[in-house]
Amino acid sequence: SFTLAEPDFAIEICEAVMKVIEPTIERKIILNLPATVECYSPNVYGDVIEWFGRNVPRRDKLVLSLHPHNDRGCAVAAAEFGVMAGADRVEGTLFGNGERTGNVDIITLAMNLFTNGVDPQLDINDIDALRRDAEYCNRLAVPERQPYAGDLVYTAFSGSHQDAIKKGLDALPKDYDKWAVPYLPIDPKHVGRTYEAVIRVNSQSGKGGVAYVMQTEHGFALPRRLQVEFSKAIQHITEDSGTEIAPDVMWSAFESEYLLTESKFKLESHEMRSDSKGSTTISAQILVGGKPRTLTGVGNGPIDAFVHALRNEFKVVFDVKDYVEHALSQGSEAMAVAYIEGADAEGNVRWGVGTDPSTITASLRAVLCAFERQGVAG
Repeated sequence: SFTLAEPDFAIEICEAVMKVIEPTIERKIILNLPATVECYSPNVYGDVIEWFGRNVPRRDKLVLSLHPHNDRGCAVAAAEFGVMAGADRVEGTLFGNGERTGNVDIITLAMNLFTNGVDPQLDINDIDALRRDAEYCNRLAVPERQPYAGDLVYTAFSGSHQDAIKKGLDALPKDYDKWAVPYLPIDPKHVGRTYEAVIRVNSQSGKGGVAYVMQTEHGFALPRRLQVEFSKAIQHITEDSGTEIAPDVMWSAFESEYLLTESKFKLESHEMRSDSKGSTTISAQILVGGKPRTLTGVGNGPIDAFVHALRNEFKVVFDVKDYVEHALSQGSEAMAVAYIEGADAEGNVRWGVGTDPSTITASLRAVLCAFERQGVAG
């Protein structure tokens, strides 16, 4: 063991071997310095490697190789110090497998170099395949928190982390030159991972995580205040279950809360006309508890006219505070989604969501959804 031998004695041994082998610049000898037992800190290890490299004879005719073990949990750091101290080569194992606490994890070491702009000359484009092979051959599972390779290393449950990741990904140019996303040291795509598992939602999560899943999995870019409202409903679900919530379960919750498949108010059809003064008149046919009603109203546009029609018919105060819409898909059969923030006489706010190929129809459905969620009786 190099780490348990006197450094000058290690040089005597290596010099004796080199006198027999007689290495040349073209035919170098590999001098492997095994830290069979890791027995001092990485910085001291680096100092010893540097001293050895400066004092060993025929330095230009040898490859200085490291073989760190992980008894103190510092094998990767020791290897990095050793390379900075002049080592040419490192021996390691996949995911740190080896005797006792294992050898240096060659994957972590390589990816640490990669994140600092140094090409490790290893193909790690599909880290999950490497992990599967290692687990199959060694009959040992790679931990979920294993750097770069574990199931959870690109996953955030904390609400503040999720929010920062979402904002970072939103701000990142599609063809970026420099990766700069909080809490993600590398782009997961570089090792064959996807963004699908980056944010997972449990009781610790906030609006950022919910918004990210709704947008990436389902295409709904929720407005900020709707994110806050919906995340409260999701938190109740995760607290009751004590587990994370899957994207399909989140969608079911959103659908039942906002798309109201079993709603009391349903929009059947509508007709509109506009005059030269900019006023819009709407006649809308809706179902209230299965019974048809026709509403009419006048306003500055379709939404304002429909809100006036609801006020006139049900004699309640209802105001639109915010309106957002976007396309869910592209092409001739594109679907639009509209979000309406509505308030009652006491200022209580509820959001409504509507979808339809027509932007106007989607908006009217969102208004009706927010109106119903205010608890208006038919």
